Amino acid sequence: MPHVNAKVSAVAATAAGMSAATAAAPRRWEGVDPALEKMVLRACLDQAPERRRVREAFKDVQLSIDHCLFKAQYSGIGTKESCERNSRGVEIFSKCWFPENHRIKAIVCLCHGYGDTCTFFLDGIARKIASAGYGVFALDYPGFGLSEGLHGYIPSFDTLVDDAAEHFAKIKGNSEHRGLPSFLFGQSMGGAVALKIHFKQPDEWNGAILVAPMCKMADDVVPAWPVQQVLIFLAKLLPKEKLVPQKDLAELAFKEKKKQEQTSYNVIAYKDKPRLRTALEMLRTTQEIESRLAEVSLPIIILHGDADLVTDPGVSKDLYEKANTSYKTLRLYKDACHSILEGESDETIFQVLDDIISWLDQHSMKEVPLS
Repeated sequence: MPHVNAKVSAVAATAAGMSAATAAAPRRWEGVDPALEKMVLRACLDQAPERRRVREAFKDVQLSIDHCLFKAQYSGIGTKESCERNSRGVEIFSKCWFPENHRIKAIVCLCHGYGDTCTFFLDGIARKIASAGYGVFALDYPGFGLSEGLHGYIPSFDTLVDDAAEHFAKIKGNSEHRGLPSFLFGQSMGGAVALKIHFKQPDEWNGAILVAPMCKMADDVVPAWPVQQVLIFLAKLLPKEKLVPQKDLAELAFKEKKKQEQTSYNVIAYKDKPRLRTALEMLRTTQEIESRLAEVSLPIIILHGDADLVTDPGVSKDLYEKANTSYKTLRLYKDACHSILEGESDETIFQVLDDIISWLDQHSMKEVPLS
């Protein structure tokens, strides 16, 4: 089935490019103890215990890299990490960042991209937002980062969304947070997670920040209806099998080569070929979201590089036009690629972060209707 295989590979290639943290890079690190390097490179990351062991051993190395998100210093920022079992019995890793010396302005619930974790680049992003007075809360989805589950496996995108929504509901229900505005923040595939949470809870959020959101796959990689049926059939037989991407989109996500190489330090990111069921679930999700753009009814800011070859900035324009809200903002960054918060120049990265914080300040200081 050469035609089918090509289509499957195209879907997998798109999935592979959906994360700012999973770009391929040389798997060697300057100045790292050879024994530590050997341990990390030989580790099997299929299950959470080994991912946690690797992260714990390597986290000091991660924090020492020469990237603006890690070099920036912010005083008075507290952090907390925890692992708790959710209602499905899955142990979920979560992390929060907050200003220690004053009450937070609002809650920002962060949804990471495909293959990613909230313990690497997103840690630097969260610290910057927390330094502006916000409480930032994130989790690793089941199967990703430090949460339980087979690495990189999404058996049901809806279940993943339910897990994220359940975690954020606990945060919003905390007595210390009641009455505070709450915002969703989704990056790449996390943008799809944030939008799906909004669809489930249309009146429970004060806004959403969508960074290069995965709202639709490019038309030339969407399989025809008969091919989709083959995907569904194969996913039933071999749901956990990894697929070979037809082309490598990962390096397209980062404009600056040095920053792209630094993704190799994200040692617990999922960097293998996408699993069949995962690719199918992502395809189904983008098709659903594309058909429901007009149901987006909360204030939104969409931030996208106009040279993004991973998620089409034209789809973000479509979302902006169709969203059923008067409070919508679209920021397109000239010549910027997919990873606008990690892979661009320092100036561009902090410009995007400043735009996000300015929008949060505007929408958390006043009552804004949701539609």
